[in-house]
Amino acid sequence: MAEVRKHIVFHGRVQGVGFRYTARYLAQSLKLTGWVKNEWDGTVSMEVQGREPMIDKLLGGLNQGRFITIEWMDTEEIPLKEENGFSVR
Repeated sequence: MAEVRKHIVFHGRVQGVGFRYTARYLAQSLKLTGWVKNEWDGTVSMEVQGREPMIDKLLGGLNQGRFITIEWMDTEEIPLKEENGFSVR
């Protein structure tokens, strides 16, 4: 199964609730690569790469976060990159 890379902007209660560290933990456990960071406008941006079902699992896991409330996501497929691991920026 081919890998994909997505740029996702999360809107809602996503800063100050452990979102980025939850994302990193889930991404690493699912063998996904990429990064996640807080933006000045209160959103969180993420680039994530891997098999689509694993990315869907990551997004599902983030929605289970106790304090995290994702109201909506802007998602765009982008070109693959060579990288190792998943980081919090």
